[in-house]
Amino acid sequence: MNKKEINFTIDPSSAGQRLDKAIAKIVTDLSRSRIDKLVENKKITVNDSLKETKYKVISGDLIKIVIEEPKQLSLKAEKIPLNIVYEDDDLLVVDKVQGMVVHPSAGHPDHTLVNALLDHTPLSNINGEFRPGIVHRIDKDTSGLLMVAKNDFAHRFLSEDLKSHKTKRQYIALVHGIFSEKKGIIDAPIARDPKNRQKQAVVAGGRRAITHFQVLKKFDKYTLLSIYLETGRTHQIRVHMAYIGHPVAGDPLYGPKKTLPGNGQYLHAASLELVQPRSRKKLFFQAPLPDYFKNMILKLEKKKF
Repeated sequence: MNKKEINFTIDPSSAGQRLDKAIAKIVTDLSRSRIDKLVENKKITVNDSLKETKYKVISGDLIKIVIEEPKQLSLKAEKIPLNIVYEDDDLLVVDKVQGMVVHPSAGHPDHTLVNALLDHTPLSNINGEFRPGIVHRIDKDTSGLLMVAKNDFAHRFLSEDLKSHKTKRQYIALVHGIFSEKKGIIDAPIARDPKNRQKQAVVAGGRRAITHFQVLKKFDKYTLLSIYLETGRTHQIRVHMAYIGHPVAGDPLYGPKKTLPGNGQYLHAASLELVQPRSRKKLFFQAPLPDYFKNMILKLEKKKF
């Protein structure tokens, strides 16, 4: 990674302000949350000493910020095993494993689903250089079904069906707590969390988000749900379940620290119904729960958690 260093001196007009606020005033392209992270990672010093974000700056303080700039992304094909559930000339459906990122980004430049797909087939170009073929995404630690477009015609068709709710997506989730109701609908708008830019949240004025859920099984402290998405906002299921007080078990971002062991949220994209772009034939696919998920259910049934 390349490193960029920013140095400046606090002037009298900023004296008495918190360190993060004073920096944000001068370095306008750094958000407060990014500044907090830089302080936490010991990348910001005051007079060559480490300070907390709540430190009140003094006129004449020398601020030094070291920013590591991510390396340039380069999209390349990689020979990574794929579980392809269906494939034709226009699209394919993949059963993604937990832990695989869908497309390259600054934090995940390679070893993604897109890298694997490029080794297998040409993809549509609509979604930009680093997201070819990707019509919709599921999170890194969510497993299950994902449709991918091989050409621009299929991409436009599948995107429009997704937007008009013609594509049906069902998930299985293991969540904290016990439900009194058998089923329900969560209709709550979602936008970026104003307090933490890494998260989404239910925010007034956000984009409308609708999640349907049905109870499949109850355990001592957890419930297994079938969930249908009517809309597809970022982290929608995880945000909505946390919002109603039933965060997804294992969720490192929206769930409690005391949760079920594993490598992330117990959330699986279990079924997908779509229309083939050319033939207009309805296609339906199912993906069984991965072993780690099934084993956890068995443990909960035996009251081992």
